[in-house]
Amino acid sequence: DVQLVESGGGSVQAGGSLRLSCAASGVTYGSMCMAWLRQAPGKRRDGVASIYTTGGTTSYADAVKGRFTISLDKSTNTLFLQMTSLKPEDTAMYYCAASSLCPLDSRTYEYKYRGQGTQVTVS
Repeated sequence: DVQLVESGGGSVQAGGSLRLSCAASGVTYGSMCMAWLRQAPGKRRDGVASIYTTGGTTSYADAVKGRFTISLDKSTNTLFLQMTSLKPEDTAMYYCAASSLCPLDSRTYEYKYRGQGTQVTVS
């Protein structure tokens, strides 16, 4: 079975950087998409970034374009999210997810697999 475990969250000052990691086990790379999602308290889920495991096509939410970079290391089965120029509005629980599609604009799409999340706080 697929398991996704996030790490790397923490507290950082505005303008700082963090790198999130997602250790993926049981993943069979084929026609699969992996994504980072986030949800702040009292707010709906937002798609942040996605990457297709075949071909490596990436997509980003407008709010993070130019600041965040998603990458996948298949040799270690680890998904990363490099976050720079962090803003207080980036504060949220960040989740790693995997599914056949990653519609970042959708707040209701049910990803097949999702981790427990890692908290990012920007002050």
